[in-house]
Amino acid sequence: MDKHTTPKNSHLDSIVADARRHNAERDASYREQALKLYPWVCGRCARKFSGVRLRELTVHHKDHNHDNNPPDGSNWELLCLYCHENEHARILDESLRNRTNREPTNAAKHNPFANLATMLKQKK
Repeated sequence: MDKHTTPKNSHLDSIVADARRHNAERDASYREQALKLYPWVCGRCARKFSGVRLRELTVHHKDHNHDNNPPDGSNWELLCLYCHENEHARILDESLRNRTNREPTNAAKHNPFANLATMLKQKK
């Protein structure tokens, strides 16, 4: 153990490593299934992939739930890295747009400066 690692940090590091390993295993399993089910073509830009470039083809979860992996692949689509990033950015932009367009439900009603002029006149 080095001087920066305590038993508590070691336990946390172990938990993080296990979580990362689990995610990598899960990702590998549904990616392999998707590559067997679908042609190696991006579902958005229609670029074809093979050989070394196949790693640029990713699995996108249509409902954004990475735990929803039906064996028939109905929740997946293959997207290239660029289209996949664009898809997630589009969803994020839309959610931010919806959040800013809504009227505030709990608008502040208290105005701390409402009586400021009166209070200043009283101090004179």
